[in-house]
Amino acid sequence: MKFTPRDLNPYVSARHYFGSEQRRLRETAKLSLVQLADVVNSSKSTLARIETAELMPPPDLPSRLDAAFGTDEHFHGLYQLARREAHPDQYRRFMDLEAQAETIENYEPQVVPGPLQTEAYARVLFKSLDCWTAEQIEEHVAARMSRQAQQSEAPPYRWAIIDESVIRRQAGSRECMYEQLASLLEQVDTPHSKVQVVPFNAGLHTLMSGALTLLTLPNGSSVAYEEGIKTSHLYEAADAVRLWRRQYEVLRAIALSPAESANLIRKAMEAYQPCETPPS
Repeated sequence: MKFTPRDLNPYVSARHYFGSEQRRLRETAKLSLVQLADVVNSSKSTLARIETAELMPPPDLPSRLDAAFGTDEHFHGLYQLARREAHPDQYRRFMDLEAQAETIENYEPQVVPGPLQTEAYARVLFKSLDCWTAEQIEEHVAARMSRQAQQSEAPPYRWAIIDESVIRRQAGSRECMYEQLASLLEQVDTPHSKVQVVPFNAGLHTLMSGALTLLTLPNGSSVAYEEGIKTSHLYEAADAVRLWRRQYEVLRAIALSPAESANLIRKAMEAYQPCETPPS
């Protein structure tokens, strides 16, 4: 399919400016997207999406563009500005990176991490958002279950740290919660997964206001995805990821061990034990 450039206002954001400059210098050099992709060891689709400001440039691309066009640190400087902006495409990029990750480490303060959710639990969470139709809720549930199925074929190594509130706050019926905690218990300590609980008596910590996911990719690099109430941010620069990892390691140290976490989950399950119907 032939790529048709769309109009792009370079002054909307640093990301738009980055894309417009890449296009301007590429056209000045009389290079097609395919030719530039060969020069900078990228893909045509990635470069095309960058030129339409649909995609945040990967962190290793600016230096290769500067080398290709002889622009000193022009693209490096633009990237330093662009990476600090909030990008509408960042969740899509996060999902792409998550699908490639060899190791996934995350912390959730309020809910069971998405990849560890049962179908019933996921449905309750999506319903609680109160902004989707029944059909949209089912689409999101199906999408989440599909992602879990895809990862089960070649599972990444997963380490999940959750707050005690995750296992104490009831989501849906007692049966729904019991089923979810039983599923979580099965994944506490396996060759492919570890689960730790941060107990209430651990006190305050730096990550309690939001969720965090760390991805380790096949090339050894890492990214961090931090989710707040209204905004989220994907960090790809090594220095930023290093700071998030340091906080995650502190949290791992104060959390209960997998064995201790399993015991706490079992105790929490007692409150959701399904009622037995007395014989008639």
